[in-house]
Amino acid sequence: MAFRVFILTASDAGSRGEREDKSAPAAQKLLEEAGYEIAGYCMLPDEREQLAAKMREVCDNDLADLLVTTGGTGFSPRDCTPEATADVTERAVPGIPEAMRYYSLQITPRAMLSRASAGIRKGTLIVNLPGSPKAVAECLEFILPSLEHGLEILRGTAHNCART
Repeated sequence: MAFRVFILTASDAGSRGEREDKSAPAAQKLLEEAGYEIAGYCMLPDEREQLAAKMREVCDNDLADLLVTTGGTGFSPRDCTPEATADVTERAVPGIPEAMRYYSLQITPRAMLSRASAGIRKGTLIVNLPGSPKAVAECLEFILPSLEHGLEILRGTAHNCART
C-alpha cells in the first residue's frame, strides 16, 4: 500500500498569484517516483494560524501519512512554518531536519540558516522542506530512503529490523 502525502506550500507571493510554485512540483515529482500517492496540495500565505489549521485538518482527518511543507523556513520575518508545525505536533522528530541540514551543508554553508522542523500529529509525519526547488529535491532525495521505515512504524506495519 502506497503512502499518502499532502504537500503544503507557504508563500505570500504564491498565494496572491504573483509567483509560480516550483517547489511543490519538485517535491511531487520525487515523491511520485518513490511510490507515494499525492493526497492533496494547498498553497497558503505565510500566516502561522492558517498553516497550523491546514496541518491540523490533514492530520486529524487522516488525509495523509506524510505532510510535507515547502517554504517559510528561513529568517524572513514572515517565515513561520516551523512555528506552525510546532503548534500542531504532538511529538518532535528532530533527526529529520538535522539530517537535511547535515546533507545540505555539504552543498552550501547557507544550509545552517534553515529553521526546518519535523514532528508527528496523530498518525501523520510532518516534515518542513526548504522553499527552493533545488533544495527540496536535494533534501527529499536524502531523507526518502529512511522516511519509509518511519512511516511503516507509524502505520504499525514495520518489520523488526534489529541491527547486528
